Amino acid sequence: MKKSIRLFTTVMVCMAMALCVSCKKDNAEPSGGGNGGGGTQTVATVTTDEVTDITCATAVCGGEVKSENGWAVTERGVCWGVEPNPTPSDNHTVDGEGVGKFISEITGLEPDTKYYVRAYAKNAAGTGFGEQKSFTTQSGGGGGQTQTFTVNGVSFEMVRVDGGTFTMGATQEQGGDAYDDEFPTHSVTLSDYYIGKFEVTQELWLAVMGSWPGTAPSGSYGVGDDYPAYYISWDDCQDFITELNRLTGANFRLPTEAEWEYAARGGSESGGYKYSGSNSINDVAWYYDNSDCKTHSVGTKSPNELGIYDMSGNVYEWCQDWYGSYSSGLQTNPQGPSSGSDRVLRGGCWNNYARYCRVSYRYYNYPFYRFNFYGLRLALVP
Repeated sequence: MKKSIRLFTTVMVCMAMALCVSCKKDNAEPSGGGNGGGGTQTVATVTTDEVTDITCATAVCGGEVKSENGWAVTERGVCWGVEPNPTPSDNHTVDGEGVGKFISEITGLEPDTKYYVRAYAKNAAGTGFGEQKSFTTQSGGGGGQTQTFTVNGVSFEMVRVDGGTFTMGATQEQGGDAYDDEFPTHSVTLSDYYIGKFEVTQELWLAVMGSWPGTAPSGSYGVGDDYPAYYISWDDCQDFITELNRLTGANFRLPTEAEWEYAARGGSESGGYKYSGSNSINDVAWYYDNSDCKTHSVGTKSPNELGIYDMSGNVYEWCQDWYGSYSSGLQTNPQGPSSGSDRVLRGGCWNNYARYCRVSYRYYNYPFYRFNFYGLRLALVP
């Protein structure tokens, strides 16, 4: 009887041990991983490149995914911030997937600011990071300082553009998108001036004028204090500027076409971009492919090298000049033709394809025409 009890006890203990082992196996991670490969999967191995082409608002970095370590890399890029050890939840780029090298364009930076940056790569095991690099943006010595004005309780900023010499027209980066009237390229020298950090907003227009000159902005095309003013003719701009100068005692005006293009290119801080502040139009502009067929609040895309917003896309901006053909000679502070039938508009708009939002693209119309994509940006001589 004792032997039978002992045998029964031994059998029960063995069954319990077998059950325990079975449970442990059921709850263990499969050795092959989720992608069917062998071994243990970990985050990707990534390196970070040195930071180059640093301006007051932009920089270039990048990195290399050395190994996926068993899980496919589905996203890679760089992340940056003013605090150490940035992550993709901070500012970041997305520059493809898989192994290999990539280059990243960092935009929207503040002048004279220290930033930390590192490459990253995401796979099913998590996010792998390269080594951390740091850099400091330029101080904006070529411009970028701002002056603030207030009229009837509404404040607006003007950005200083230090004078210099640049090549105006269809320079190399414009490629095959350039039109005939962007030629010949020619050398232009400009004195110092200020230009609006943003397009004139609906709030500022009403603070100065009190009403709209014709059709008021509507919900169909974007309405709100921080939306750009539109349905504005060149003639309307002159009335607005006359009243603004009376209220402020300043000497505002529309920018000349040359001043507009120099500022759009980033002045002496220019990175040589096709659009104002980037070769990637989605970074800096509201245009046909992303605008949902309407304007957007100013300053919601990245600025250019001088910290100026929306010089590509959103609304066309009237310039002071009559429209005319370019000449190849050297020019200093050009004012455009002495007469004509059309005034110049620049920058493209929410209703344009990318080709029409380039920094050298020229557009024109009668000075009395108003459209839901015509607005303005101010200029001021120091």
